[in-house]
Amino acid sequence: MRRSVLTFTLLSLLALPSAAGAAVRQIIRGAGFGHGIGMSQYGAYGYARHGYSYQQILAHYYRGTQLSSASNQDVRVLLQTGSRTATFTGATSGGGHKLNPAKTYKVRINGLSGEVLLDPKGKQLGHYNVPLDITSSSGLLRLNGRALNGVYAGHYRGTLEFRPSPFSGLAAVNVVNLDDYVRGVVPGEMPASWSPAALEAQAVAARSYALATDAGGPVFDQYPDTRSQVYKGADGEMPTSNAAVDATAGQVLRYNGQIAATYFFSTSGGETEDIQNVFYGAQPEPYLVGVKDPYDNISPKHRWRIVLSTKSLQRRLGSLVRGRLRGIKVLRRGVSPRIVWAAVVGTKGSVTVRGTTLRSRLGLDDTWASFNRFSTNQKPKVPPVQPTPGGGVQATKKGLRGPNFFAKPGKPGKAGKPARLYGSIWPAPSGRAALIQRKGRDGRWHNVGRTRLSKRGYYKVAVRGSGLFRVVAGALVGPAVYVR
Repeated sequence: MRRSVLTFTLLSLLALPSAAGAAVRQIIRGAGFGHGIGMSQYGAYGYARHGYSYQQILAHYYRGTQLSSASNQDVRVLLQTGSRTATFTGATSGGGHKLNPAKTYKVRINGLSGEVLLDPKGKQLGHYNVPLDITSSSGLLRLNGRALNGVYAGHYRGTLEFRPSPFSGLAAVNVVNLDDYVRGVVPGEMPASWSPAALEAQAVAARSYALATDAGGPVFDQYPDTRSQVYKGADGEMPTSNAAVDATAGQVLRYNGQIAATYFFSTSGGETEDIQNVFYGAQPEPYLVGVKDPYDNISPKHRWRIVLSTKSLQRRLGSLVRGRLRGIKVLRRGVSPRIVWAAVVGTKGSVTVRGTTLRSRLGLDDTWASFNRFSTNQKPKVPPVQPTPGGGVQATKKGLRGPNFFAKPGKPGKAGKPARLYGSIWPAPSGRAALIQRKGRDGRWHNVGRTRLSKRGYYKVAVRGSGLFRVVAGALVGPAVYVR
């Protein structure tokens, strides 16, 4: 079945007019921002603004889950990795030594499995073949330098643990109490000015996600960025988000007794997606299914559009294009409808790709996208004509007509020969009607006629006069063509 679809697609595209000498737009229209699984944060904010509680919000996005309590445990967050050294202040104890919180100490990796602790003057205080734990009686430690979360010289609750990194260099890990961790996550993931119910829903989702997932094995549990959850530490805490954490203290979501992996993201575009349609290889989860998201339209990313040249689009797609790019054909959508599979169609064949691959290659906000190739060309009028006063313009089946609209010089009242615009939209839009627009002296586009598209998206229309013209079919705006 897929082979027959691709064959039809390729033959249709090869029948398009050549782009040489034509103006061509590659139009990408999309919705949403993020992976589309679980709770839409803007949607949750919209529900909160409409009076829904955090319990109702969570029940909507995570179907069949129940609120429950979790034991108070620690979360291990990777803050730095790659460097051979790290420095910190605010510590009162470390490696069996009493430390001065006003002083800066250094940890340096030593060999493959050890580290050394140096005092402010560079004197070695100890060598350790086990993780080195640094604590503070004041409750706050400062890790100097830039962390993976983008925070420079940030303050963190709990303990700083140093050990050889599983990647390279020295790993600096913040071992922090679960709710203190969530205090640093909520304002990193959601504006602290948002409604309390939205912040409370975010707190429960963040707490559940932290306990249900493990990104680093025995060394750490969570990254401090979008690979896990954005964690800003104590510097990111805000009174409103802290209040949301306190109001939901210890609460998590469970499904069939197990803590749920409560994925969340920014903007749904109006509907979330089934997990298996985005995370390829993932098994279906009854609580991670696509749901309607009626209040997500407050997001600035609810709808978006990108316009590229064919050359730019082909450059982004790179090795996915065989020959010269013709276009992108969506083969299968999910329930939202985000792209599951698509075909990148070139003059020498097609390549089937996943929706997430397209999103990555093209830099899209979401996999909810549609692609249209919009071309416009012209056959110039002969001889040139000049405008003369009088009359209006109307659309007919043969193009634009009107008394004295444009006439040949020296022969007022006799219409000049029109230019013809022709081109195509692929894939053809559902509507057949298209507008002809001309750019006026006021810099705005004005409707000057209509035409109809063929079933395969072709059009041809006559226009009179010189200036910039374009064809508009619904939400699709074609490239501007100058008619002399």
